[in-house]
Amino acid sequence: MSDKPQSNPAVVGLAGFGGTTLLLQFHNLGLCGAGSVFWAAIFFGGLMQLVAGLQEFKTGNNFGYAAFSTYGAFWMALGGCLIGTQYGILKISTVEIGWFLVVFTLITCIFFIGTLKQNGMVAFLFLTLLLGFICLDLSFLGGMPVFTIVAAIDLIICALTAWYLMAHGIFTQFGWDLPVGKAWLK
Repeated sequence: MSDKPQSNPAVVGLAGFGGTTLLLQFHNLGLCGAGSVFWAAIFFGGLMQLVAGLQEFKTGNNFGYAAFSTYGAFWMALGGCLIGTQYGILKISTVEIGWFLVVFTLITCIFFIGTLKQNGMVAFLFLTLLLGFICLDLSFLGGMPVFTIVAAIDLIICALTAWYLMAHGIFTQFGWDLPVGKAWLK
């Protein structure tokens, strides 16, 4: 065994999740196009989180493994939906995107329940993610586009929370301890 501290793959996954989520919300608010979202979804949110998930597996962190791998695959699939729609390859309707989002809403609900015994900041991250997915479900399936704007604001908070947790993981290495709060359930 080495005395060298083990690296924390969560910081890479949180960077990719936060960055790609933030960029997609800028797109949802009309501040940027879909091209940058596509490339970020494939590489930054998708590939980086998948790698982080596989590294979490090596550390024995089942939650990190499942969450980062799941959302890495989500971003890659969403990137595929964007490119497919752009080029008419298996065009995807608004309703189909809505059901795609419902699947991840349900998965996120399970992850959220799993966070209740972790620190408060992780629980808050998954709560905002769950609320964002619910708003997007209402927008895409309920025909209420105003919920895309509500989701964008909520998911910007989610993305910044991910980066706060990333900073916590990085700064801990230097002896700085950003507060993350107590578990919501004991």
